[in-house]
Amino acid sequence: MRLNGRLKRWLVRVRQKVPPGLRSLLGLLLVAGGLVGFLPVLGFWMIPLGILVIALDVKPLVRRVRARRDAARTAGDAGGRDRRR
Repeated sequence: MRLNGRLKRWLVRVRQKVPPGLRSLLGLLLVAGGLVGFLPVLGFWMIPLGILVIALDVKPLVRRVRARRDAARTAGDAGGRDRRR
């Protein structure tokens, strides 16, 4: 799972500027908005983003997201080919 630069910058900004309680609330609102993703403006893309925002505060989720990211990196390196073209 690779995060592009814009998403990384947004998550860093949220971590620095938004207090922890509001981060969790923001994450829950994003997930709830994603559940009604069939409506215009809202979308299913909000669910993973909300989970990532919630993961900024919940230690087990932070560890799980980092473990998956590291596993994806090592699996990508073991493939012998660079997947980016």
